[in-house]
Amino acid sequence: MRVIGLTGGLASGKSTVSSYLKEKGAEILDADLIARELMAPGQPAWLEVVRYFGRDVLNEDGSINRQVLAERVFTRSEDLALLNAITHPLVRQEIVRRLNELNNRPTPPPVAVVDAPLLIEAGLTDLVEEVWLVAVEPKIQIERAVARGMAAEEAQRRLAAQWPLDKKMVYATRVIDNNGSREEMKKQVDELWLQLL
Repeated sequence: MRVIGLTGGLASGKSTVSSYLKEKGAEILDADLIARELMAPGQPAWLEVVRYFGRDVLNEDGSINRQVLAERVFTRSEDLALLNAITHPLVRQEIVRRLNELNNRPTPPPVAVVDAPLLIEAGLTDLVEEVWLVAVEPKIQIERAVARGMAAEEAQRRLAAQWPLDKKMVYATRVIDNNGSREEMKKQVDELWLQLL
C-alpha cells in the first residue's frame, strides 16, 4: 500500500482532488473529518476545547459551534496555536491507527491518501511516502472562497493563518497546479496516479 499525503490551502481544490483519487480507488483518510469526530461531545478533544475556550463555543445540543470557534481562533493566533496543540496529536494518533488497520486488511487498498490541509504544519509528513500539494495563487484562493459564500475578510484572515505556498513547496514531492480548469487538474492527477502505480 502506497501512502500519499495530500495538502493544499484554503479553496485550493484539495477536496476535489481527494474525491477524484477516491474514484480511482484510493482509500481517503480525511484529517478534517477525523478532527470533527474527535471533537464530538464527550470525546477527549471536546473536553479540552470546552475547558480552554468555555461553553460559549458550544451549540445548544452540546456540539462545538465550528463557526464560533473558527471566528475566535482565526482572529487570535495564540488561540489557533492552542486549538492545534489540542487536536493535532489526537488526529495523528487516529491516522496512524487507521493506516495500520488498512495495511492489515487481507487485501490492502493500492493507495491510502492522508488528506490534510495542515499535513506539513502538523508534522504528519513522516507518515507518508510522498507529499502532493495542490497549488493555487492566493488571489484565486480568495476569489473561490468568496464564490463559496465566505466573506473576503474572513478568507484573507484564514489564508494569513496558513503557511504561504512557497514554504509548502519545499516539502512537496509533487505539485498539482489548480489555477486552471477542473479538466486540467484531473489530467495532472491521472498522470501522477499512473506514475504511482
